[in-house]
Order: sequence, then C-alpha cells, then structure tokens
Amino acid sequence: MNWVHLHLALNHIPVLGTLFVGILLATALIKRSEELKRTSLAGFVALTIISIPIKFTGDFAREAVAQSEWLSAAGVAAHEQSADQATTGMFLLGLVAAFGLYLGRRQRPIPGWVVGATVFLALVTFALMARTANLGGQLRHEEIRSVSTIHTPPHRSATRDRSCDLMMRDQRSAEPQR
Repeated sequence: MNWVHLHLALNHIPVLGTLFVGILLATALIKRSEELKRTSLAGFVALTIISIPIKFTGDFAREAVAQSEWLSAAGVAAHEQSADQATTGMFLLGLVAAFGLYLGRRQRPIPGWVVGATVFLALVTFALMARTANLGGQLRHEEIRSVSTIHTPPHRSATRDRSCDLMMRDQRSAEPQR
C-alpha cells in the first residue's frame, strides 16, 4: 500500500462519519436522549482525531503523483485549499464536542447551546468535507468534472503548469546526497 492508496482509503471516514454521527445527533435530539448526545459528541471527537493523519497522507500522496501527466496543479491547489478549510471545520467541531463532553461530565445535561453549535458545525463541516472529496475525485476522474471545473488541458506537456515540478525539484535538491 502506498500513500495515495492510504489517503484514498482513509479520506472517506470523516466525510461519511460526519454524516452518520450527525444523523445520530439528530436522533438524540428527537428522542431527547442525553446518552445519544454524549455518544454523538464522542463520535465527533473521534472523527477529529482520525482527520489528523488524513491531512498528512494527502501531502504524501501529492508528492507521489506530482510528476503525473494527468495531474492538474490548479486542481491540486483547489483540493488542498478545500482540505484546509474542511480540516479547520473538523477541528472546530471536535473542540466544541469535547467541550460539551467536559460540561456534561458526571451525568450533567449537556447545555443546549453546545448541542446547537455542534449541529451547526456538523452541517458546515459535512459540506466542506463533501466539497473536498469531490475536488479530490476530480483530480483523477474526469468523468465527474463539470464544464466549469478546473481541469487538465488535453496537451498538458505543451501548456504545463510547472509548480508541482518545481516543488518536487526543490525538495529533491534539498535532500542530502548519498
């Protein structure tokens, strides 16, 4: 298994996890269950922790495919910017959820404002994660690209954006020679 495969395998967890834990939190609100609220908040904290290695595997995956003819540097930049936003959303969600668990320790009820903030952040984070996943998929799957989406020109070698090449050359030149 290489970094690209690992990134592709892991990146589905926070996207789908945010959706499913959000549904669990909605169920907790409907049933007025403190236990399900706690379980949901713990799920968001776990997803936040899982999101950390996903960001790093994405960086390594980019390095692994930087020389590929099909890779669009503009598409990579859009995906990375979106990933930064989604990761920030996930961290905020995890912090609020952890704070809610702290406030609800010793069987105290979790304050309503914390649950409301968690619901809001879960919706925003899911949207950011879904957007990031879509942009990542578009890097390799041209069949899901829309007309307005950044894409690789048909004759990339003639019009190639060299930023990925320059980045990789700079990294290789900075490595000690054996």
